[in-house]
Amino acid sequence: MREIQAAQPPHLPAFFQPLYLDSVTSTNDEMKQRARAGAAEGSLIVAREQRAGRGRGGRQWTSKPGNLYMSLLLRPPGSVGAVAQISFLAAVALAEALLEVAPDLSPRLKWPNDVLIDGAKISGILLESSARSGGGVDWLVLGMGVNVAHHPEDAGQAATSLQAQGADNCTAFSLLATLAPALLRWLDIWRGAGFAPLRQAWLERAAGLGGPLRVRLPNEEFSGIFRDLDGDGNLRVEMPDGAMRSITAGEIFLP
Repeated sequence: MREIQAAQPPHLPAFFQPLYLDSVTSTNDEMKQRARAGAAEGSLIVAREQRAGRGRGGRQWTSKPGNLYMSLLLRPPGSVGAVAQISFLAAVALAEALLEVAPDLSPRLKWPNDVLIDGAKISGILLESSARSGGGVDWLVLGMGVNVAHHPEDAGQAATSLQAQGADNCTAFSLLATLAPALLRWLDIWRGAGFAPLRQAWLERAAGLGGPLRVRLPNEEFSGIFRDLDGDGNLRVEMPDGAMRSITAGEIFLP
C-alpha cells in the first residue's frame, strides 16, 4: 500500500477526509481496518486500483486503473436493518452524479443497489458493517466502484462504462467531485427525514417497475410483477395468483 498524490485532487465538501492510495487489496478492507482503529466518520479511501475487489456475494470485481474505487466510513444511528437503506442512498446519489457528468445518460436503478445504463451495469455498491454490542451499528463502510474508463467483458451480465457511453472527458476524480456532494446531500436527507424521500427518488428511476421479473432466493426461484418498494426497502412482488410478496434479500432478473 502506497499513498499517492492525486494529479488534480478534487475539491470535496469538508465532511470528507480523503486518502488517495496507489494499490490496495480492496478499499473496503483497508477502511474496515481503520474503522476498527477508531477512524472518524467521513474518512474516505480512493485507490487507483484494487487487487482483490469484490461485490455482493463475494463476487470478484474487476479493478484495473482508470475507474473509481472508493470506500467511505460512516457511523450512522439506527438498527442494522435501517442503515442498510444507505445502499439505496448510494445508488440514487450515483445516478444523479452520472447525469451531471453526462447529461445524455438515462441511469436506471435495479433493486437493491445496481445502477444501469441501457440495461448494463456501470457500478458496484457494497456495504459492510460492525454491530454495536448494545444494539445498533458501530460503523458502516460504503464501498463503491464505478466503471469510468473501462468495464469487464466477462462479468456474467451486461456491463458498461462512462467512456463506452461517450463520456470521454470524465475521469475517476471528476466523477468523485460530483458524487461526493450528492452522497452528502442524501445522507443529510436520510438522517433528517428518514427513508420516505429516498424511496420516492429511487422509485422514480426504478428499472422494471410495473413489469415482469424473476426472483432468485437461496432455496427457490419464481416470477412475478415488480409492484413497489415498501417503507423498509423491501421489494414488493405480485405473484401469479395476485398475492403480494415482500422480498428482503435476493437476486432479481429483468427481461
